[in-house]
Amino acid sequence: MKFIETNIPDVKIIEPQVFGDERGFFMETFRTTLFNEHCGEREFVQENHSKSSYGILRGLHYQTENTQGKLVRVTKGEVFDVAVDMRKDSPTFGQWAGVLLSAENKRQLWVPEGFAHGFYVTTDEAEFVYKCTDVYNPNAEVSLKWDDSSLSIDWPIAADKKPLLSAKDEAGLSFTDAPKF
Repeated sequence: MKFIETNIPDVKIIEPQVFGDERGFFMETFRTTLFNEHCGEREFVQENHSKSSYGILRGLHYQTENTQGKLVRVTKGEVFDVAVDMRKDSPTFGQWAGVLLSAENKRQLWVPEGFAHGFYVTTDEAEFVYKCTDVYNPNAEVSLKWDDSSLSIDWPIAADKKPLLSAKDEAGLSFTDAPKF
């Protein structure tokens, strides 16, 4: 596996080595020792799988309790995945990192604890799988406004399109008003 730096040093792109032939392919998607060496020691306690259609934007989410680190990947389709640093004492506080994740490129993104996370579906549909370092706690979940002008996230959304959002994400908080770590 190759661990690739992003503009935020704690957020990593993980690229597997893929072995393929006429029968298909094989790749290792996770190894604890390599992950811990490059991303810090973590224990994953929950794994989730979601399916979304083109134009759906999920996020930007984080939890103020049961704070989750997430190792995310796409098993079908493609998404633009984003992590926003919510850690007040971080040199990258308020900055974002974004990457295209797809079934084709087989990349993963490590989003540490203390980051808001979200993704936008760029293909007809996408299936998204992610490991979490803590359990989901709906009572501590925060939705950060996806299009907050102070963040200037460069989502790959056509100017004449509006993403499909949940009611929770429609009511997302501004970066200024959102709780920080």
